[in-house]
Amino acid sequence: MFRKILTLFAAASSVCLAQAAEVAIAPDPALEAAVQRTLDRMTLDEKIGQMTELSIDVLGHWENGEFFLDSDKLHQAIAVYKIGSVLNAPGGPTAQTPAKWEELIGQIQEISMREIGIPCIYGLDQNHGTTYTLGGVLFPQNINVGASFNAEMARKAAAVTAYETRAADCPWTYSPTVDLTRDPRWSRVWENYGEDPLVNAVMGAEQVKGFQGDNPNHVGPDNIATSVKHYLGYGAPRTGKDRTPAYISPSDLREKFFEPFRACIEAGALTVMVNSGSINGRPVHANNELLSTWLKDDLGWDGMIVTDWADINNLYTREFVAADKKEAIEMAINAGIDMSMEPYDLNFCTLLKELVEEGRVSQERIDDAARRVIRLKYRLGLFDTPNTYLRNYPEFASPEHEELALRAAEESEILLKNTDGILPLERGVKILVTGPNANSMRCLNGGWSYSWQGHLTDRFADRYNTIYEALANKFGADNVILEQGVTYPAEGAYYEENEPEIEKAVAAAADVDVIIACIGENSYCETPGNLSDLAISENQRNLVKALAATGKPVVLILNEGLPRLINDI
Repeated sequence: MFRKILTLFAAASSVCLAQAAEVAIAPDPALEAAVQRTLDRMTLDEKIGQMTELSIDVLGHWENGEFFLDSDKLHQAIAVYKIGSVLNAPGGPTAQTPAKWEELIGQIQEISMREIGIPCIYGLDQNHGTTYTLGGVLFPQNINVGASFNAEMARKAAAVTAYETRAADCPWTYSPTVDLTRDPRWSRVWENYGEDPLVNAVMGAEQVKGFQGDNPNHVGPDNIATSVKHYLGYGAPRTGKDRTPAYISPSDLREKFFEPFRACIEAGALTVMVNSGSINGRPVHANNELLSTWLKDDLGWDGMIVTDWADINNLYTREFVAADKKEAIEMAINAGIDMSMEPYDLNFCTLLKELVEEGRVSQERIDDAARRVIRLKYRLGLFDTPNTYLRNYPEFASPEHEELALRAAEESEILLKNTDGILPLERGVKILVTGPNANSMRCLNGGWSYSWQGHLTDRFADRYNTIYEALANKFGADNVILEQGVTYPAEGAYYEENEPEIEKAVAAAADVDVIIACIGENSYCETPGNLSDLAISENQRNLVKALAATGKPVVLILNEGLPRLINDI
């Protein structure tokens, strides 16, 4: 059956990729004329400003637990430095209500249109649903979407996310992630569609079309621009640690790692985000061949390349290929970077202007980068409609959207084995639900859920059910006992566990017919999720061993973002 599914998926993939090639971006003469008119009136300062992206945190302050923009900081950033983009959610980051997003993005757009006549483009990491908009619908992480082998589902999920993101006035997301996971220790395994280039290519291309719609030259009000990431080879770090060097053969790099990005570009992807690390000793942010030759020239792509978080700085602080920030900017812009996610420091603008005046970065390169930014904004319709409002999006968090998310989750669950036909459980059976993942929404949703690390999820997801709550609802609260044995501290680091109470779980097992042990990982994201040991924690393994020793049948639920080792249980 599995081989049959793969055969069907491969057959469908050839159609998907052929369709993607048909909708690759073709020049629109009227749009290009509008872009040129805007460029003709722009000063050097304005062009450089459009190449700059700041975090919203540096533009405001907190009062009584709520974030507000500061008019002086906004004026400095937009009126003086002419910045073209703002990103992220304030507070760590933390998801905001649609009304708050309308307020914040609306203020930014108002001053941008008034002072420079160019709309700002706002970006959010809506990586598995409407993750930074409270009340919106979350979908399974991409690793689950890949496991479903349902490309149509992937496209529909992206379309829902686009609709709900635009409902809160945001036109751009840093998604989908199509890195190939080639090291299971990597802390971002769960953010992409797995290790296979075909699966990533098909799923990524379908999600691009779901996010952006069918016409990338004219992205409608129900859609948003994508930023496919992380170009290139990010998922194969030699050490398994996030943002560390990769060593990849030239053939693998071109034929496998490049393929999902090519498919997404041919599906119409408007922007691409760059790998934070290096490949074969060369930082990608300074690699002209990968950025300009492969991506722009070979594919004839007129989209925009954006850095990842403060990554130009890494060229002199970590990679040591540049002497200082100014030289790092020179290397990155000349390599093909169009927009710098700075995200805290406006001196990027000052230093880049000096580089142009000194002849170290050409005016032509600045014009090309600014053109790509302005083109993106015209394609999104931001010059005509800088803002969108929740009142015009009646399907926000609709039952239909929730139902689609539920089906996506159901299709991505994997039954590893079913010894003696223990599943499905019969009505009336007495159940012990145990383990640290039994009664937490945080570990079910993972990273990029309401906050970067996903650690605040239980504050916001109370309308959904944990595993324990779902079982209690289905089998009756009197038939389901919760005794976890091992627990996580609330909102702690992903690897932290409280002092185990395994003996309590063992004692509770005496009164039940079956044990459901929910083990795995807590939520994490990026570098804070680095680990050195793939084994499930000793506490959790000891819990399962002790429960197995009771002689009661044990159903094991593994809820984890990467393939942890469980060989001793």
